[in-house]
Amino acid sequence: MCKYMVNLGLGPEIENSEGVLSNKSWFSTNQFLLEVIFHNRMNKYECLTTDSSLASAIFVPFYAGLDVSQVLWNSNLTVRDTSCKDLVHWLVRKPQWKKMWGRDHFLVAGRISWDFRRQFDNDSYWGSKFRFLPESQNMSMLSVESSSWKNDFAIPYPTYFHPSKDTEVYQWQSKIKGTTRQYLFTFAGAPRPDLEDSIRGKVIDECRSSNACKFVDCSSSGGNNCDKPVNIMRVFQSSVYCLQPTGDSYTRRSIFDSILSGCIPVFFHPGTAYSQYLWHLPKNRTKYSVYIPVRTVKEWDVNVEKVLLGISKEEESAMREEVIKLIPKIIYANPMSKLETTEDAFDLAIKSVLERVENVRKVIREGGDPSVGFADPDDYKYTFSDNYT
Repeated sequence: MCKYMVNLGLGPEIENSEGVLSNKSWFSTNQFLLEVIFHNRMNKYECLTTDSSLASAIFVPFYAGLDVSQVLWNSNLTVRDTSCKDLVHWLVRKPQWKKMWGRDHFLVAGRISWDFRRQFDNDSYWGSKFRFLPESQNMSMLSVESSSWKNDFAIPYPTYFHPSKDTEVYQWQSKIKGTTRQYLFTFAGAPRPDLEDSIRGKVIDECRSSNACKFVDCSSSGGNNCDKPVNIMRVFQSSVYCLQPTGDSYTRRSIFDSILSGCIPVFFHPGTAYSQYLWHLPKNRTKYSVYIPVRTVKEWDVNVEKVLLGISKEEESAMREEVIKLIPKIIYANPMSKLETTEDAFDLAIKSVLERVENVRKVIREGGDPSVGFADPDDYKYTFSDNYT
Protein backbone atom coordinates (compact mmCIF):
# COMPACT_ATOMS: atom_id res chain seq x y z
CA MET A 1 0.00 0.00 0.00
CA CYS A 2 3.00 2.31 0.40
CA LYS A 3 2.90 3.76 -3.11
CA TYR A 4 -0.70 4.87 -2.53
CA MET A 5 0.10 6.75 0.69
CA VAL A 6 1.67 9.72 -1.12
CA ASN A 7 -0.21 13.02 -1.38
CA LEU A 8 -1.87 12.49 2.02
CA GLY A 9 -3.39 9.18 0.94
CA LEU A 10 -4.68 10.32 -2.46
CA GLY A 11 -2.01 8.29 -4.25
CA PRO A 12 0.22 9.27 -7.18
CA GLU A 13 -0.97 12.15 -9.35
CA ILE A 14 -2.20 11.07 -12.79
CA GLU A 15 0.16 12.91 -15.11
CA ASN A 16 -1.07 11.71 -18.50
CA SER A 17 -4.86 11.59 -18.68
CA GLU A 18 -4.91 11.20 -22.48
CA GLY A 19 -7.54 13.92 -22.70
CA VAL A 20 -10.04 11.89 -20.65
CA LEU A 21 -9.65 13.80 -17.38
CA SER A 22 -9.27 17.51 -16.64
CA ASN A 23 -6.82 19.73 -14.70
CA LYS A 24 -4.46 18.39 -12.00
CA SER A 25 -7.00 17.04 -9.52
CA TRP A 26 -6.81 13.36 -10.46
CA PHE A 27 -4.93 10.69 -8.54
CA SER A 28 -4.49 6.91 -8.61
CA THR A 29 -6.39 6.55 -5.34
CA ASN A 30 -6.64 3.13 -3.74
CA GLN A 31 -10.20 2.20 -2.78
CA PHE A 32 -9.13 1.08 0.71
CA LEU A 33 -7.47 4.35 1.80
CA LEU A 34 -10.56 6.25 2.92
CA GLU A 35 -9.48 6.31 6.56
CA VAL A 36 -6.18 8.00 5.67
CA ILE A 37 -7.85 10.55 3.38
CA PHE A 38 -10.53 11.26 5.99
CA HIS A 39 -7.96 11.69 8.77
CA ASN A 40 -5.96 14.16 6.69
CA ARG A 41 -9.15 16.10 5.96
CA MET A 42 -9.96 16.04 9.66
CA ASN A 43 -6.54 17.51 10.48
CA LYS A 44 -7.55 20.57 8.42
CA TYR A 45 -11.11 20.77 9.78
CA GLU A 46 -11.79 24.36 10.81
CA CYS A 47 -13.85 23.44 13.89
CA LEU A 48 -11.28 21.30 15.72
CA THR A 49 -10.78 22.03 19.41
CA THR A 50 -7.97 21.05 21.78
CA ASP A 51 -10.44 21.16 24.69
CA SER A 52 -12.37 17.90 24.63
CA SER A 53 -14.94 19.26 27.07
CA LEU A 54 -16.09 21.62 24.30
CA ALA A 55 -16.15 18.97 21.58
CA SER A 56 -19.44 18.04 19.92
CA ALA A 57 -17.93 14.71 18.88
CA ILE A 58 -14.65 12.83 19.30
CA PHE A 59 -12.85 11.51 16.20
CA VAL A 60 -10.76 8.37 16.78
CA PRO A 61 -7.96 8.25 14.15
CA PHE A 62 -7.54 4.48 14.22
CA TYR A 63 -6.81 2.95 10.79
CA ALA A 64 -9.07 -0.04 11.35
CA GLY A 65 -9.08 -1.15 7.70
CA LEU A 66 -5.34 -1.02 7.14
CA ASP A 67 -4.84 -2.78 10.46
CA VAL A 68 -7.22 -5.67 9.83
CA SER A 69 -6.09 -6.11 6.21
CA GLN A 70 -2.74 -7.35 7.51
CA VAL A 71 -4.33 -10.21 9.44
CA LEU A 72 -7.62 -11.08 7.71
CA TRP A 73 -6.17 -14.31 6.33
CA ASN A 74 -4.48 -15.25 9.60
CA SER A 75 -6.20 -18.19 11.29
CA ASN A 76 -4.99 -17.04 14.71
CA LEU A 77 -7.96 -15.18 16.20
CA THR A 78 -5.82 -13.55 18.88
CA VAL A 79 -3.67 -11.96 16.19
CA ARG A 80 -6.76 -10.70 14.35
CA ASP A 81 -8.19 -9.06 17.48
CA THR A 82 -5.13 -7.71 19.29
CA SER A 83 -5.00 -4.17 17.89
CA CYS A 84 -8.70 -3.46 18.25
CA LYS A 85 -8.73 -4.73 21.82
CA ASP A 86 -5.69 -2.56 22.61
CA LEU A 87 -7.53 0.43 21.16
CA VAL A 88 -10.72 0.11 23.22
CA HIS A 89 -8.80 -0.66 26.40
CA TRP A 90 -6.85 2.56 25.86
CA LEU A 91 -9.94 4.61 25.02
CA VAL A 92 -12.02 3.64 28.04
CA ARG A 93 -9.31 4.90 30.41
CA LYS A 94 -9.54 8.41 28.95
CA PRO A 95 -11.68 11.08 30.65
CA GLN A 96 -13.29 11.91 27.29
CA TRP A 97 -14.83 8.43 27.18
CA LYS A 98 -16.66 8.76 30.46
CA LYS A 99 -18.53 11.87 29.32
CA MET A 100 -20.94 9.81 27.17
CA TRP A 101 -19.33 6.37 27.52
CA GLY A 102 -18.10 6.59 23.95
CA ARG A 103 -21.37 7.46 22.23
CA ASP A 104 -19.89 10.74 21.06
CA HIS A 105 -16.89 8.89 19.55
CA PHE A 106 -16.64 7.90 15.88
CA LEU A 107 -14.05 6.40 13.58
CA VAL A 108 -13.67 5.78 9.85
CA ALA A 109 -12.70 2.49 8.20
CA GLY A 110 -11.55 2.00 4.64
CA ARG A 111 -12.95 -1.53 4.38
CA ILE A 112 -16.50 -2.89 4.61
CA SER A 113 -18.03 -3.15 8.08
CA TRP A 114 -18.35 -6.94 7.80
CA ASP A 115 -14.55 -7.20 8.07
CA PHE A 116 -14.91 -6.11 11.71
CA ARG A 117 -17.91 -8.21 12.69
CA ARG A 118 -16.81 -11.80 13.23
CA GLN A 119 -19.73 -13.28 15.13
CA PHE A 120 -18.07 -16.48 16.36
CA ASP A 121 -14.62 -17.29 17.68
CA ASN A 122 -13.94 -19.91 15.07
CA ASP A 123 -11.03 -19.88 12.62
CA SER A 124 -13.38 -20.43 9.69
CA TYR A 125 -15.25 -17.16 10.33
CA TRP A 126 -14.07 -14.02 8.57
CA GLY A 127 -12.72 -10.82 10.10
CA SER A 128 -11.99 -9.40 13.49
CA LYS A 129 -14.54 -9.01 16.30
CA PHE A 130 -13.80 -5.30 16.74
CA ARG A 131 -17.39 -4.10 16.32
CA PHE A 132 -18.75 -6.72 18.69
CA LEU A 133 -16.51 -5.61 21.55
CA PRO A 134 -18.80 -3.97 24.15
CA GLU A 135 -16.79 -0.74 24.13
CA SER A 136 -16.72 -0.55 20.35
CA GLN A 137 -20.49 -0.92 20.19
CA ASN A 138 -20.77 2.45 21.92
CA MET A 139 -18.98 4.15 19.02
CA SER A 140 -20.23 4.95 15.53
CA MET A 141 -18.20 3.73 12.57
CA LEU A 142 -18.24 5.15 9.06
CA SER A 143 -17.04 2.81 6.33
CA VAL A 144 -17.37 2.22 2.60
CA GLU A 145 -20.10 -0.36 3.28
CA SER A 146 -22.17 -0.58 6.43
CA SER A 147 -23.35 -3.68 8.22
CA SER A 148 -26.90 -4.36 9.37
CA TRP A 149 -26.30 -2.67 12.74
CA LYS A 150 -27.44 0.85 13.52
CA ASN A 151 -24.04 2.09 14.72
CA ASP A 152 -22.41 1.48 11.29
CA PHE A 153 -22.86 4.00 8.48
CA ALA A 154 -21.81 3.88 4.84
CA ILE A 155 -20.03 6.79 3.17
CA PRO A 156 -18.73 6.85 -0.42
CA TYR A 157 -15.67 4.98 -1.57
CA PRO A 158 -12.91 7.40 -2.61
CA THR A 159 -12.84 8.14 -6.33
CA TYR A 160 -9.89 9.37 -8.41
CA PHE A 161 -11.06 13.01 -8.36
CA HIS A 162 -9.89 15.24 -5.48
CA PRO A 163 -10.42 18.87 -6.45
CA SER A 164 -8.63 21.76 -4.78
CA LYS A 165 -11.06 24.47 -5.90
CA ASP A 166 -14.78 24.82 -6.45
CA THR A 167 -14.12 25.80 -10.06
CA GLU A 168 -12.50 22.41 -10.72
CA VAL A 169 -15.75 20.71 -9.68
CA TYR A 170 -17.83 22.96 -11.94
CA GLN A 171 -15.44 22.49 -14.86
CA TRP A 172 -15.65 18.72 -14.55
CA GLN A 173 -19.45 18.76 -14.36
CA SER A 174 -19.56 20.94 -17.47
CA LYS A 175 -17.16 18.63 -19.31
CA ILE A 176 -19.15 15.44 -18.78
CA LYS A 177 -22.45 17.12 -19.60
CA GLY A 178 -21.22 17.45 -23.15
CA THR A 179 -19.72 14.01 -23.65
CA THR A 180 -20.91 11.75 -26.45
CA ARG A 181 -22.10 8.40 -25.09
CA GLN A 182 -21.68 5.75 -27.75
CA TYR A 183 -22.60 2.77 -25.56
CA LEU A 184 -26.06 2.20 -24.13
CA PHE A 185 -24.62 0.36 -21.14
CA THR A 186 -21.35 -0.94 -19.80
CA PHE A 187 -19.97 -3.23 -17.12
CA ALA A 188 -16.48 -3.08 -15.65
CA GLY A 189 -15.61 -5.99 -13.39
CA ALA A 190 -14.62 -9.61 -13.06
CA PRO A 191 -16.83 -12.72 -12.84
CA ARG A 192 -17.41 -14.43 -9.50
CA PRO A 193 -17.52 -18.14 -10.44
CA ASP A 194 -17.00 -19.21 -6.82
CA LEU A 195 -20.19 -17.42 -5.71
CA GLU A 196 -22.99 -19.71 -6.89
CA ASP A 197 -25.80 -17.15 -6.57
CA SER A 198 -23.85 -14.22 -8.04
CA ILE A 199 -25.48 -12.60 -11.06
CA ARG A 200 -22.13 -11.27 -12.27
CA GLY A 201 -21.86 -14.03 -14.87
CA LYS A 202 -25.30 -13.22 -16.28
CA VAL A 203 -24.47 -9.52 -16.44
CA ILE A 204 -21.24 -10.28 -18.30
CA ASP A 205 -23.00 -12.68 -20.70
CA GLU A 206 -25.65 -10.07 -21.52
CA CYS A 207 -23.05 -7.39 -22.05
CA ARG A 208 -20.91 -9.57 -24.30
CA SER A 209 -23.90 -10.59 -26.42
CA SER A 210 -25.05 -7.01 -27.02
CA ASN A 211 -23.63 -4.58 -29.56
CA ALA A 212 -24.90 -1.79 -27.31
CA CYS A 213 -22.72 -2.80 -24.34
CA LYS A 214 -19.05 -2.34 -23.53
CA PHE A 215 -17.49 -4.93 -21.22
CA VAL A 216 -14.27 -4.06 -19.38
CA ASP A 217 -12.71 -7.30 -18.11
CA CYS A 218 -11.15 -6.71 -14.68
CA SER A 219 -10.12 -10.34 -14.15
CA SER A 220 -6.47 -11.40 -14.17
CA SER A 221 -6.95 -12.69 -17.71
CA GLY A 222 -8.20 -9.26 -18.76
CA GLY A 223 -4.80 -7.68 -18.40
CA ASN A 224 -4.53 -4.36 -16.62
CA ASN A 225 -7.73 -2.88 -18.05
CA CYS A 226 -8.97 -1.75 -14.64
CA ASP A 227 -5.64 -0.84 -13.06
CA LYS A 228 -5.51 2.50 -14.85
CA PRO A 229 -8.13 5.10 -13.83
CA VAL A 230 -8.08 6.60 -17.34
CA ASN A 231 -9.30 3.30 -18.83
CA ILE A 232 -12.29 3.13 -16.49
CA MET A 233 -13.22 6.79 -16.78
CA ARG A 234 -12.99 6.73 -20.58
CA VAL A 235 -15.50 3.88 -20.86
CA PHE A 236 -17.88 5.25 -18.22
CA GLN A 237 -17.91 8.67 -19.89
CA SER A 238 -18.85 6.93 -23.13
CA SER A 239 -21.79 5.03 -21.59
CA VAL A 240 -25.36 6.01 -20.77
CA TYR A 241 -25.84 3.35 -18.08
CA CYS A 242 -23.32 1.53 -15.85
CA LEU A 243 -24.31 -1.87 -14.45
CA GLN A 244 -23.59 -2.33 -10.73
CA PRO A 245 -24.26 -5.93 -9.61
CA THR A 246 -23.05 -7.12 -6.23
CA GLY A 247 -19.62 -8.72 -6.02
CA ASP A 248 -17.66 -10.03 -3.04
CA SER A 249 -19.91 -7.76 -0.98
CA TYR A 250 -23.00 -5.68 -1.68
CA THR A 251 -21.29 -2.42 -2.66
CA ARG A 252 -18.70 -1.38 -5.24
CA ARG A 253 -16.34 1.53 -5.72
CA SER A 254 -17.55 1.48 -9.33
CA ILE A 255 -20.84 3.09 -8.21
CA PHE A 256 -19.05 6.34 -7.49
CA ASP A 257 -16.75 6.15 -10.50
CA SER A 258 -19.86 5.88 -12.68
CA ILE A 259 -21.58 8.83 -10.98
CA LEU A 260 -18.39 10.83 -11.38
CA SER A 261 -18.54 10.05 -15.11
CA GLY A 262 -22.18 11.04 -15.50
CA CYS A 263 -23.08 7.41 -16.16
CA ILE A 264 -26.46 6.40 -14.69
CA PRO A 265 -26.00 3.46 -12.27
CA VAL A 266 -28.13 0.33 -12.65
CA PHE A 267 -28.63 -1.62 -9.42
CA PHE A 268 -29.88 -5.16 -8.86
CA HIS A 269 -30.01 -5.22 -5.04
CA PRO A 270 -31.09 -2.46 -2.58
CA GLY A 271 -28.03 -3.17 -0.42
CA THR A 272 -25.70 -1.96 -3.17
CA ALA A 273 -26.63 1.70 -2.67
CA TYR A 274 -30.21 2.52 -1.61
CA SER A 275 -29.99 1.30 1.98
CA GLN A 276 -26.32 2.21 2.33
CA TYR A 277 -25.40 5.79 1.47
CA LEU A 278 -28.29 7.51 3.20
CA TRP A 279 -26.32 10.69 3.90
CA HIS A 280 -25.05 11.15 0.35
CA LEU A 281 -27.57 9.79 -2.17
CA PRO A 282 -31.17 10.98 -2.77
CA LYS A 283 -34.03 9.21 -1.04
CA ASN A 284 -35.92 9.22 -4.34
CA ARG A 285 -33.93 6.46 -6.05
CA THR A 286 -35.65 6.78 -9.39
CA LYS A 287 -34.21 10.28 -9.82
CA TYR A 288 -30.65 9.09 -10.37
CA SER A 289 -30.67 5.32 -11.01
CA VAL A 290 -32.38 2.29 -12.53
CA TYR A 291 -33.38 -0.66 -10.36
CA ILE A 292 -33.73 -4.19 -11.76
CA PRO A 293 -34.56 -6.47 -8.78
CA VAL A 294 -32.84 -9.84 -9.13
CA ARG A 295 -32.13 -11.87 -6.00
CA THR A 296 -30.00 -14.68 -7.44
CA VAL A 297 -28.82 -16.04 -10.76
CA LYS A 298 -31.65 -18.62 -10.57
CA GLU A 299 -34.20 -15.81 -10.79
CA TRP A 300 -32.60 -14.10 -13.77
CA ASP A 301 -35.48 -13.55 -16.17
CA VAL A 302 -34.68 -10.08 -17.50
CA ASN A 303 -33.11 -8.65 -20.61
CA VAL A 304 -31.09 -5.67 -19.45
CA GLU A 305 -30.83 -4.11 -22.89
CA LYS A 306 -34.59 -4.31 -23.37
CA VAL A 307 -35.22 -2.70 -19.96
CA LEU A 308 -32.85 0.16 -20.70
CA LEU A 309 -34.20 0.73 -24.20
CA GLY A 310 -37.65 1.07 -22.62
CA ILE A 311 -36.57 4.20 -20.76
CA SER A 312 -37.50 7.39 -22.61
CA LYS A 313 -34.88 9.91 -23.64
CA GLU A 314 -36.56 12.47 -21.38
CA GLU A 315 -36.23 10.16 -18.35
CA GLU A 316 -32.67 9.35 -19.29
CA SER A 317 -31.75 13.02 -19.59
CA ALA A 318 -33.34 13.85 -16.23
CA MET A 319 -31.48 11.01 -14.49
CA ARG A 320 -28.15 12.05 -15.98
CA GLU A 321 -28.73 15.62 -14.84
CA GLU A 322 -29.35 14.36 -11.31
CA VAL A 323 -26.26 12.14 -11.42
CA ILE A 324 -24.09 15.09 -12.43
CA LYS A 325 -25.56 17.16 -9.58
CA LEU A 326 -24.51 14.41 -7.16
CA ILE A 327 -20.82 14.63 -8.01
CA PRO A 328 -19.83 17.12 -5.25
CA LYS A 329 -21.52 14.93 -2.64
CA ILE A 330 -19.58 11.76 -3.50
CA ILE A 331 -16.02 13.10 -3.86
CA TYR A 332 -13.37 13.89 -1.25
CA ALA A 333 -11.62 17.20 -1.84
CA ASN A 334 -7.83 17.45 -1.66
CA PRO A 335 -6.80 17.69 2.03
CA MET A 336 -4.07 20.15 1.06
CA SER A 337 -6.66 22.79 0.17
CA LYS A 338 -10.27 23.74 0.90
CA LEU A 339 -13.38 24.11 -1.22
CA GLU A 340 -15.04 27.43 -0.48
CA THR A 341 -18.74 26.84 -1.18
CA THR A 342 -19.02 23.18 -2.19
CA GLU A 343 -19.88 20.52 0.40
CA ASP A 344 -18.17 17.23 -0.39
CA ALA A 345 -18.57 13.71 1.01
CA PHE A 346 -16.43 14.58 4.04
CA ASP A 347 -18.53 17.62 4.92
CA LEU A 348 -21.79 15.69 4.66
CA ALA A 349 -20.42 12.84 6.80
CA ILE A 350 -19.28 15.20 9.57
CA LYS A 351 -22.61 17.03 9.62
CA SER A 352 -24.47 13.73 9.92
CA VAL A 353 -22.21 12.46 12.72
CA LEU A 354 -22.74 15.67 14.69
CA GLU A 355 -26.49 15.34 14.23
CA ARG A 356 -26.40 11.72 15.44
CA VAL A 357 -24.41 12.64 18.56
CA GLU A 358 -26.71 15.57 19.29
CA ASN A 359 -29.72 13.24 19.10
CA VAL A 360 -28.07 11.02 21.72
CA ARG A 361 -27.49 14.06 23.93
CA LYS A 362 -31.15 14.96 23.56
CA VAL A 363 -32.17 11.50 24.77
CA ILE A 364 -29.89 11.91 27.80
CA ARG A 365 -31.26 15.39 28.57
CA GLU A 366 -34.79 14.03 28.46
CA GLY A 367 -33.89 11.26 30.92
CA GLY A 368 -33.84 8.43 28.40
CA ASP A 369 -31.43 5.55 27.98
CA PRO A 370 -28.93 6.41 25.18
CA SER A 371 -28.09 2.74 24.67
CA VAL A 372 -31.61 1.90 23.45
CA GLY A 373 -31.45 1.35 19.70
CA PHE A 374 -27.93 2.77 19.40
CA ALA A 375 -26.32 -0.50 18.27
CA ASP A 376 -29.36 -2.61 17.40
CA PRO A 377 -29.52 -4.86 14.32
CA ASP A 378 -31.24 -3.36 11.27
CA ASP A 379 -31.67 -6.19 8.79
CA TYR A 380 -33.85 -4.22 6.36
CA LYS A 381 -30.67 -2.98 4.67
CA TYR A 382 -30.26 -6.29 2.90
CA THR A 383 -33.90 -7.26 2.37
CA PHE A 384 -35.73 -7.00 -0.94
CA SER A 385 -38.83 -4.85 -0.65
CA ASP A 386 -41.54 -3.43 -2.88
CA ASN A 387 -40.40 -0.03 -1.66
CA TYR A 388 -37.39 -0.29 -3.97
CA THR A 389 -39.28 -0.98 -7.18
